[in-house]
Amino acid sequence: MTSWDGERHVQLTTSKESDSHPRFSPDGRYLAFLSARGAEEAESQVWVLDRAGGEAAQLIEIEGEVEELAWSPESRRLALIVKDPDPEQAVKKKDEDEQDGKDKDKSKAKKKTPKPIVIDRYLFKQDYQGYLTQRRSHLYLFDLATRKTQILTPGTDDEQLPAWSPDGSRIAFVSKRGGDPDRHWNWDLFVIEARPDAAPRQLTRFTGEDNAAQWQSAPAWSPDGRSIAYLRSGGAAWVDAAYGGPQLAVISSEGGEPRDLTASLDRHVGQPSWSPDGASLYFTLEDDRSVVLARVPAAFGPVERLSPAQRVVRAFDVGRDGRVALVVGRGQQPFEVFALDAGTLRPLSQQNQALLAELELGTVEEARFKSRDGTTIGAMLVKPADYQPGRAYPTLLWIHGGPVAQDQHEFDAFAQFFAGQGYVVVMPNYRGSSGRGFAFSKAIAGDWGRLEVQDVLAAVDGLVAQGVADRARLVVGGWSYGGMTTNYTIASDSRFKAAVSIAGVSNMLASYGVDHYVQQYENELGPPWKGIEPYLKVSYPFFHADRIATPTLFMCGEKDWNVPLVNSEQMYQALRSLGRETRLVVYPDQHHGIDTPSYLRDILQRMLDWYGKQLQAGGGSPGR
Repeated sequence: MTSWDGERHVQLTTSKESDSHPRFSPDGRYLAFLSARGAEEAESQVWVLDRAGGEAAQLIEIEGEVEELAWSPESRRLALIVKDPDPEQAVKKKDEDEQDGKDKDKSKAKKKTPKPIVIDRYLFKQDYQGYLTQRRSHLYLFDLATRKTQILTPGTDDEQLPAWSPDGSRIAFVSKRGGDPDRHWNWDLFVIEARPDAAPRQLTRFTGEDNAAQWQSAPAWSPDGRSIAYLRSGGAAWVDAAYGGPQLAVISSEGGEPRDLTASLDRHVGQPSWSPDGASLYFTLEDDRSVVLARVPAAFGPVERLSPAQRVVRAFDVGRDGRVALVVGRGQQPFEVFALDAGTLRPLSQQNQALLAELELGTVEEARFKSRDGTTIGAMLVKPADYQPGRAYPTLLWIHGGPVAQDQHEFDAFAQFFAGQGYVVVMPNYRGSSGRGFAFSKAIAGDWGRLEVQDVLAAVDGLVAQGVADRARLVVGGWSYGGMTTNYTIASDSRFKAAVSIAGVSNMLASYGVDHYVQQYENELGPPWKGIEPYLKVSYPFFHADRIATPTLFMCGEKDWNVPLVNSEQMYQALRSLGRETRLVVYPDQHHGIDTPSYLRDILQRMLDWYGKQLQAGGGSPGR
């Protein structure tokens, strides 16, 4: 916690487990948050800190996992989103309790055989969660005085993103209802009275995404309670859901026709928040490598950009007095908390200053290149701190994942690490990326690996032509869709001395039903039994692996169910069968986002060694 003048900083929690979702009670007395401290199988519960002093205490012990929380305006109730308890864990706990009663020596307890996992869902796998059974997330009401928890939305639907009305009588939330929710992406906005047995009332009727849960932006009530601001997709088709960005809309809290306030922007927006007087709405606006805080009149009007460009606003909050706090980062500055004073950012936190004082950082700048068909491709470029113009450097082409994401003006520790080793790092926003509008993103729909390769190679060609990149010392790599595009790139071009593909995929036929992207496969490529040609077309790195000459290091988490390990294993096996230089590294118990610190360090060192070895084998210097 930091004071508004930025002079006082207090660390509030010290547990070994992670804490998340901090929320001050409106009366300022409490700070509630989520944590899995002491919980079996990392099921988060609600904890609370009394700001008058003392340690954090668990507020609620509820069966299932608490995923979200929201304080009521009078600070006496909490709206919670709770995932149904895992029946297997319940049985396991019961068995353990019974065994404890019989035999206090747990070393003698007989381990029972797990029950079969029964699957009956269309979307049946999810990274970090594993196999998806019929566990659903529901809206609950918790009363602090009585300590009672009551469910508001029983049934078989998932609810997300609760938000209280200003008078505390109603709660807005979002849900996918009607038909099989696994087979459509029609999220809608609902309102329910904050009492048991109340019936939810559907506000939005758009056949598409109204405040989809993946956007992680709760609906926002106007101060007078008459309107609700929310996010909606630009269209109802699958391509709109996969490649289109959310827009800002406002609807009456009684329902009716919504007003689209940002449709003309053709840029992603997020985190709507009302001004205290209800006259305007604040939101984040993504635009070509920047994310700024913006504002628009609630009755419709021009969009005003409030924070400086060439930065990234990750989150913000508007106080009841109109003061604005933001979490902001830029190329040489990790994310910190700032106050926005008349368009100027005033630092409030100094979490990273001591570290930065020890580091000599690479320079970060924008770059633009022309792709083969004349399309302008933007990129972020990180150069060594002692970069000398006129000297050609070993260059790492690092390709972001997504693909609907962007490399932007934020601190990139990964790129800074390689710049510190003497590399120029170029990170292009190829077609498919966000920040440049819907047409730019959807250009690759159902046609993966063609335009992306043209665009990333254009960045390398441009740097070589400028004398920045050494043509003889080029390396490439990426993670997730970046690993997939790395595979596409080395199957299309042999200029790179080494490649690193982390959690990538190349054989879409083998991925169907193995990862959690079945909706995307069927909507962009069609079911494979109706035609395998689209699958073969976008799987050319695997089915033409003999075109790959680049020494390639594959890495993946053992439990990655986003882009499962089998994809890296297949590419490794293909190159090994062909006698190419390759290696596969598997990180035990890790998912798509490998997060164990020793493993992250291992990844960096292996990449550095792999690139260095291949550059030296080619007669060049690997950098420093």
